Amino acid sequence: MNKVYCLYRVSDRGQGEKNDIPMQRIACRTFAQERGWEIIKELTEKGVSGYKLTMQQRDAILKIREDALAGKFDILLVYMFDRIGRRDDETPFVVEWLTRNGVAVWSVCEGEQRFDNHVDKLTNYIRYWQADGESQKISARTSNSMGVLTQEGCFTGGLCAYGYQYVKLGRTNRRKQEVFDLAICEEEAFVVRLIFRLAADEGYGAQRIANHLNAKGIKNRSGKNWHPASIQGMLKNILYTGILRSGESRSEVQEHLRIIDDKTFVTVQEMLAARSRKQEAIRSKPLNTRGKSLLAGNIFCGHCGARLCITTSGKGRRRQDGTDVVRMRYTCQTKSRTHGECDGQTGYTVEKLDAMIDSIIRGIFSRVRSLNRKDVVNACVDNDLNAKKVFLRKVQKDYEKAEKDLQRLKSEIVNALTGASAFSPELLNNVIEEQSQRCEELRAALNKAEKEYAESDSQLEVRSQQYDDLLEWSAAYETASVSAKKVIVARMIERVDVYRGYQLKLKLNISIEQFLVSLENIEVQEKKSPA
Repeated sequence: MNKVYCLYRVSDRGQGEKNDIPMQRIACRTFAQERGWEIIKELTEKGVSGYKLTMQQRDAILKIREDALAGKFDILLVYMFDRIGRRDDETPFVVEWLTRNGVAVWSVCEGEQRFDNHVDKLTNYIRYWQADGESQKISARTSNSMGVLTQEGCFTGGLCAYGYQYVKLGRTNRRKQEVFDLAICEEEAFVVRLIFRLAADEGYGAQRIANHLNAKGIKNRSGKNWHPASIQGMLKNILYTGILRSGESRSEVQEHLRIIDDKTFVTVQEMLAARSRKQEAIRSKPLNTRGKSLLAGNIFCGHCGARLCITTSGKGRRRQDGTDVVRMRYTCQTKSRTHGECDGQTGYTVEKLDAMIDSIIRGIFSRVRSLNRKDVVNACVDNDLNAKKVFLRKVQKDYEKAEKDLQRLKSEIVNALTGASAFSPELLNNVIEEQSQRCEELRAALNKAEKEYAESDSQLEVRSQQYDDLLEWSAAYETASVSAKKVIVARMIERVDVYRGYQLKLKLNISIEQFLVSLENIEVQEKKSPA
């Protein structure tokens, strides 16, 4: 493992006491950790100018040179190369001296400084007098300083998101000026919670939510009607879970800023992703929750694979009061719109098909409620563990065989060079490269399988939560609105294929399917057990 010295420097003592040194330290530690390096010493220079002072006047540089000669470390790591110094008549020669003495010089932002050729030398010398690069460096440090502030849970400025308000809590900037922080605006937070509830529980999209708010007379902060784009942005804003964001930086959860719980936020993100055009072929959320049909967006023709759409007609049976009965049908798009070839039915009555799905859903809920929670959860976990074990053994076997094949090919190298092999040297080289790539892929798959198997204990909590979700859906289903029922059904059934005569093929959500397998195993065991 490479041994690393880190050097952190700021020319302003006040800067060092606040944000810049911690930012450099975090960046360097993260950089080293990602590469498996060991940081054995961190040197800090506060209030030390990299231009005014020579290397001989800087204790940290003298220590680095001394320990480099003694071979105490392998890498000098800095945030930017100008942390070593800014003197174009001195600093590049110090960097080169370090590399010549076996110490690699790395920068988090700029990579490794090498001296393999004249171009590398020229680049090193230019680096310290190139004026136009200075502004970029300052910008980068400012950005990262903002990131550190964000990670510490501090608001770094920008537009105040709906649901919050600016407040002053006594926090000051480097100039001793009081700055703003965020706090929840309860009046707006009520609307935010309503928006997320409509999305998560009722399956409303951005347009429908905007229409709902506007119809209720609920205006945005400017006193105007809501726009779907604004709703869409709010539904994706992680700030509502209490997490501040600045660029790629994220804070820990700030509970005093939380408006939406994690479960609701994740549900909404899954719904948004499932409805994207890129994932149209596979949906775990309803395409829409308008109307009275239960399966819109999740139902397909079993014969041609086309999505079934909803068609309505007022012509047909008449009620006693003389009004028409509105007929709703799931209609094959191949037959009704594109007029392509399909040997299935043109349409299926919504009432009949929805009743069949409703019966299936109620049956699943009934089975789940009939058995002991602990037994069901443990059975699911055991099934998971067994499946992962079987998969791990298979991957391990494939990897071992691939490695043996690779070694067998490598043993042919001498024969190929002497002409005693069936392979030409060129062909053998290509085959070895392909087999090596396969071994690498299998090794990665094996590592992943081993990790998943080792983390199997965490499945108990996951399965417990999934079981509780099922019970929650079961309790809500009876009295839920049609929109809410659609959401529940879509969470349980990924896809429905319908064939002639109302024959159904259901693709359940993987977790639901695993629960049902576990239920069947428990029921079989109970039947075998003596009374």
